[in-house]
Amino acid sequence: MFIERLYQQKPCVFSIEVFPPKQTANIQKLYSALEEMAKLNPDFISVTYGAGGRNLGVSTCEIASHIQNDLHINALAHLTCVGATPESIARALGDLHAAGVHNVLALRGDANPDLPFSKEYPHASDLAEAITQRGGFDIAGACYPEGHVESPTLAGDVENLKKKVDAGVSHLITQLFFDNVHYYRFLNLARKKGIQVPVSAGVMPIVSRSQIERTVALSSASLPPKFTKMISRWQDDEQGLYEAGIEYAVEQLRDLISGGADGVHLYAMNRSAVAARVYEGIQDLL
Repeated sequence: MFIERLYQQKPCVFSIEVFPPKQTANIQKLYSALEEMAKLNPDFISVTYGAGGRNLGVSTCEIASHIQNDLHINALAHLTCVGATPESIARALGDLHAAGVHNVLALRGDANPDLPFSKEYPHASDLAEAITQRGGFDIAGACYPEGHVESPTLAGDVENLKKKVDAGVSHLITQLFFDNVHYYRFLNLARKKGIQVPVSAGVMPIVSRSQIERTVALSSASLPPKFTKMISRWQDDEQGLYEAGIEYAVEQLRDLISGGADGVHLYAMNRSAVAARVYEGIQDLL
């Protein structure tokens, strides 16, 4: 099923994101986590592409195929165009289509000095247009409630987002954020600019110190006082931070669902136990 149709059927779509392990030996650990996540009945599960445009280890296509064909859950495969050629994109799309995966998240990908920007696909909108012309796929796109890090202004970033939607993107998933005010402000601006496609709000539970040091810093998301207070209080208490991080994410998601978000997208970092705890806190609203 094209994921676009799910937004027409449900008031709020629930999805989870996972990433491929770097080592093929760890694939069973991810598959075990996916088995547990499947019990939460997500509407779809997305699978990221390799950081910096490199799809090392287990392929996105292999995992997406497992989700789609073995778990019978809609799979959304990320596809980046950093360093891509028409041949490499055609090959990737052909592999996905042959595997029965017909939903793709079109991304430019992170800048990487070893992988120069593609001449054919300098932007995600160019990749989306190529996928649209090929046909056979429902296309998702990424959006940034606080603006893309390379965009001078949020308004300018929304203008570029409109190009992505015009190129064939049927629904959007936001970058993670910790203050819902940014989501509501962004959504209002996007609607005023004529972007009417569904927008899922991306939330990541911060449950470990390593996430604070790595994920939060790399995301460029602003940190509201309530979040920084939580981190300051619990950063030296492993179990306390775990519980507080889940509670923060649940409160954030409940507000988003009650506030009319088209969908909520859980950046679960392959942690099925975290996904289950968060789902337990929001399932009555879904």
